Amino acid sequence: MLDRDRCLALDADDPLREFRDEFVLPEDVVYLVGNSLGALPRRTAERVRRAVEDEWGRELVGGWNAAGWYTQPLTLGDRLAPLIGAGPGQVVVGNSTSIAIYQAVAAALRLRPERRVIVSDVRNFPTDHYMVQGLAGLLGGYEVRDVAEGRFDDAAVVLLAEVDYRTGARHDVPSVTERVQAAGALMVWDLCHSVGAMEVDVSGADFAVGCTYKYLSGGPGAPAFLYVNPRHQAAAENVLSGWHGHAEPFTFEAGYRPAEGVRRFAVGTPHVLSLAALDAALDVWERVPMDLVRAKSMALTSLFVELVGDALELASPPEAAARGSQVSYYHPDGYPVMRALIERGVHGDFRAPDILRFGFAPLYIGYADVHDAAATLLEVLEKELWRDERHARRLAVT
Repeated sequence: MLDRDRCLALDADDPLREFRDEFVLPEDVVYLVGNSLGALPRRTAERVRRAVEDEWGRELVGGWNAAGWYTQPLTLGDRLAPLIGAGPGQVVVGNSTSIAIYQAVAAALRLRPERRVIVSDVRNFPTDHYMVQGLAGLLGGYEVRDVAEGRFDDAAVVLLAEVDYRTGARHDVPSVTERVQAAGALMVWDLCHSVGAMEVDVSGADFAVGCTYKYLSGGPGAPAFLYVNPRHQAAAENVLSGWHGHAEPFTFEAGYRPAEGVRRFAVGTPHVLSLAALDAALDVWERVPMDLVRAKSMALTSLFVELVGDALELASPPEAAARGSQVSYYHPDGYPVMRALIERGVHGDFRAPDILRFGFAPLYIGYADVHDAAATLLEVLEKELWRDERHARRLAVT
């Protein structure tokens, strides 16, 4: 088991250590919530200031042309694409993950009109399953089936998360995709808990969606992205036929005529200020070697599991390769435990009913951070510091 001095030595030798200075982090805080909201990139404030003062302030409405606001959903999509194994013209950025899921699943259903089954995971992040339920209810005549049943032979579409938001368990994307497609169904991947934490490759999938505010540090409420495989782009329909997906939005035609390529999956006016923050974050990610990110992620999570030992029941897979960049534990009083931990400077989060989650963002979390977080957690448990009644009072966001 590594002591703190050895952890400091590992930090000194870390090939990713230069990236820690790219982020703003409060002193005396170990931030293990990068799987929920990434830390602030140091360059973001200046990029947003420029968008507000120089672009909006000076160009006014001319910013749509002069500052490139109009094309941001596609230009940022092309910048983000390599992080998910995609190419130019395959990703559009905008809206939210919920909207992107709706678009992807609806498009897949229209490509398989003879099939009436949607396979989802009832343990998916709730918005995934909620959007599927809502879509099925709107269309009528569709069955929503749990993936645990293991049947894809009559499915139109299968929606799964690469990394489980609760436990961090990871699907094998190529093998699952191959199995789904061999059964005649279309595969939609949710990459929210994997992009920015590991090498991702959905080039064989039909559609993929993901958020940019977790490991990518695009900022609170940062826009989501939607990947559409080139083989579907000519036939896939965007059921949310907003004007920015029109072939020529500024002809203001009475009827909808979809744009060519992935741009047809744009919907409404781009969220320019949010996209400016994401633009700044992508400046960092374009320099990041993802193989090193994954290697460090597995090392950090393994160290945490080793240091915590059997003090808690592990909810995540014990093998590093089988999980994303998070470690989760069960505890019947998980909420007050987490509140006590946060009060002592170690920030994780809680997921009902009984899961403590710790997300490890390799660009700004080091080995000494992991050592300190584990030591604090063990102290909270051993001394039962979580029993203070104030820790049981629920906040709106857990």
